[in-house]
Amino acid sequence: MNKLSKFVKKRRKHLGLTQEDLSFKAGVGLRFVRDLEQGKQSLQMDKVNQILSLFGHELGPIQSERDEES
Repeated sequence: MNKLSKFVKKRRKHLGLTQEDLSFKAGVGLRFVRDLEQGKQSLQMDKVNQILSLFGHELGPIQSERDEES
């Protein structure tokens, strides 16, 4: 599981939502929510943002942690 999937699952549970509730509120399919929470590597960013917007967040660029010597 990656940071994004952990964040979404934690926030969903904190709000007392099922995966089905979240998919309905965000306007995405249940399968998409399940894929996101399971850490699927290829997801549509617009749909991810639909979910994140319910939590007051959005996708954005962050600096990656890389070995400076590489």
